[in-house]
Amino acid sequence: MFRQFVLKVATRCDLACDHCYVYESADTSWRRKPRFAEADTVRRTAERIAEHAVAHRLPAVVVVLHGGEPLLLGPDRMRGVLTVLRDTVERAGCALDLRVHTNGVRLDPEFCDLFREHRVQVGISLDGDRAANDLHRRFANGASSYEKAQRAVALLRDRYPDIFAGVLCTIDVRNEPVAVYEAIRETTPPRADFLLPHATHSKPPLRLDPAHNEYADWLLAVFDRWNADGRPFPIRSFTSVLDAFRGLPSGTESLGLDPVDLVVVETDGTLEQTDSLKAAYDGAPTTGFDVFTHSFDEASAHPGFEARRHGLADLSGTCRRCPVVAICGGGLRTHRYRASSIEEDPFDNPSVYCHDLRDLIMGIRARTLAPPAVRVPAQRTLGLPADVVHQLAHGYGDAKAIAHLSRFQRSLRILLLAKVFAAADGNSGPRQEMVDAAIATLKTLDGIHKTTLHEVLGHPYMPVWALRCLDDAHTGRPHPDDFAHLAALAAATAIRAGADADIEVPVRRGAVYLPTLGRLVVGADAGTSMRLRIRHGECDVLNLPAWQGVRRVPLPTFASGGIALEDTDPFRRCHHWEVARRLPDPDADMWLRMIPQAWDILARDHHSYAPGIAAGLSTIVPLTPSPSGRDVSSTARRAFGAIGAALPVPRAGRAQRPASALALLMVHEFQHVKLGAVLDMADLHDRHDTRLYEAPWRQDPRPLEGLLQGTYAHVGVTDFWRVRRFTAPDADERAHAEAEFGLWHGHTLRATGALAASGSLTPLGLRFVEALRTTLDAWTSKV
Repeated sequence: MFRQFVLKVATRCDLACDHCYVYESADTSWRRKPRFAEADTVRRTAERIAEHAVAHRLPAVVVVLHGGEPLLLGPDRMRGVLTVLRDTVERAGCALDLRVHTNGVRLDPEFCDLFREHRVQVGISLDGDRAANDLHRRFANGASSYEKAQRAVALLRDRYPDIFAGVLCTIDVRNEPVAVYEAIRETTPPRADFLLPHATHSKPPLRLDPAHNEYADWLLAVFDRWNADGRPFPIRSFTSVLDAFRGLPSGTESLGLDPVDLVVVETDGTLEQTDSLKAAYDGAPTTGFDVFTHSFDEASAHPGFEARRHGLADLSGTCRRCPVVAICGGGLRTHRYRASSIEEDPFDNPSVYCHDLRDLIMGIRARTLAPPAVRVPAQRTLGLPADVVHQLAHGYGDAKAIAHLSRFQRSLRILLLAKVFAAADGNSGPRQEMVDAAIATLKTLDGIHKTTLHEVLGHPYMPVWALRCLDDAHTGRPHPDDFAHLAALAAATAIRAGADADIEVPVRRGAVYLPTLGRLVVGADAGTSMRLRIRHGECDVLNLPAWQGVRRVPLPTFASGGIALEDTDPFRRCHHWEVARRLPDPDADMWLRMIPQAWDILARDHHSYAPGIAAGLSTIVPLTPSPSGRDVSSTARRAFGAIGAALPVPRAGRAQRPASALALLMVHEFQHVKLGAVLDMADLHDRHDTRLYEAPWRQDPRPLEGLLQGTYAHVGVTDFWRVRRFTAPDADERAHAEAEFGLWHGHTLRATGALAASGSLTPLGLRFVEALRTTLDAWTSKV
């Protein structure tokens, strides 16, 4: 399976860099490729990506436009490429993260406006100051490209910071490392990376003194200055190593043992392995597949792609025995190449940079060895994989991470149901016969329609009901109607499964409630129960005028197919704010119109949160609006998958549009949902710490978990405003977003300090807080 696609839109370049792996290395296939990707090739590539996303239910994919120099395509043809890609892939229900990497020579406001329109992140190649850059990055006539590259960086930094992805620098050990770093720092990039020049054992890298590991020395000199500067922006060469020390994914194919999920599409539609293999031998990246006759699934079976999924098993014996192999992962596969006989694997070698990688890793380890002081041992860490921790700890959480939390929540709900079964015996009073019959029906449905039962159990307020039953039984004051709700669960499951059943269900407060479906209002005089006759999933009550079904907003990218607007379930009354009564149709219609508008904002502009929200948010509960008119929202700790909110409305003095306000509430509250699920799986803090802590955003002090929850939620709030500064449609709202970003960035940063200083965080809790601070620090240059 692939999640990253490099699309070559041009095979020529306007520079003649002598360290280029495309034109100056062993592979010469570029000479036989079309100069530009034709419209049919782009269209078929987009269709294949969409097909792959649908087949693997991918919530998002990354497409990087590359070359050669992709801007040689020109603005008009570039617009056509971007339009086809975004329309085709997003029509399939998959979010598209578009990026372009350029030397910057041709970057101008016209291109930048186009990239902003299509939400394309732009990365620039820059090798340092003028002397360092001009050592390699020159025009064919020998002229310098430095001023044009600097102009491109300044354009992105000063006028288009929302699309500035960062800077890539290729190392040359003849350049002074600190001078190169300071030149990169002056561009104030959102992130940077320092790349080892592509080399192999057959064509080794330049070394001035073979007795020294010069590339490690060079990078450690940069690390020392970057560290002394307070790490003003992320440098992937270093953050990947630091993350790997913590057991987290490296985030790059150059380090670590994580499988590589990248494929290259050439201008003629042929599919290739990672581009760097061009440095190995002529034809090294080729696969024999193309987008016109092969799917990406077919291509993924190629031995070259397979080898990159085997982790340690793909490495040489020397690498497997190395103590730092889990960190370096054997280095880049290209750098392991050595020309050999046909019987031998030419990649079965340590990296040509093996000793440099070892010294770099050990050097960073020595410089960052002292761990933070922790007085609290870890207690529960139930099945949180390293990649999920990495996603969530930094404040994000893609669809894969949310799916992991969801699976654990499903297990909890199954356990809760079993406990309710046990507690119901002898605690159901006059409802005992109804409850026993419901339990029998649920067990039968579990055997035949397990998936449907799990869908009903996935209703966010099922745990609220179950815990209420268990609490009542524990205190000796059981409420028979609570246990009788088992019959409603059984009826809802039978209807959804298309099954046959005769079930007596309780009437509570004049209504019959069927979770996930709605309620039938029967009035106070209807008695205490009603028998439902269900045939092939059809039940007459759902067609009665008094039936109030759960309204749904169809959003195809969501795991559940959309969002339920839940204003019927009796157990939703567990929010901090009063829940709204059943919405009249005009009010409901306002919700049904505004939720898609809010989602469009998230899907378009907030790619770090949208896939996770789509995977995990199933329900919005309308809340009663605040008398003051301020926005109101809430989560219930045990209602995973649901948020509560009052519908934002226009008001005097409000700079933010209502749809944007709802999008912000969705980000804010789903942060609470995520962290609550994490806390169900692992201890992040000492639960016996009863002290209260100052929260910068509240007047009243908060318990430690409250401060942790607020901090985590406000990282999402800060990021929302960070992006909104550039994407809001008018100047007033952009100015408002700028002020809000500065306010929440400061508040949240101070809160991470209070948490770290509490002395009551577990090691995993400290990791979360450190990662949140790293995320916030990465935005410092934007404050």
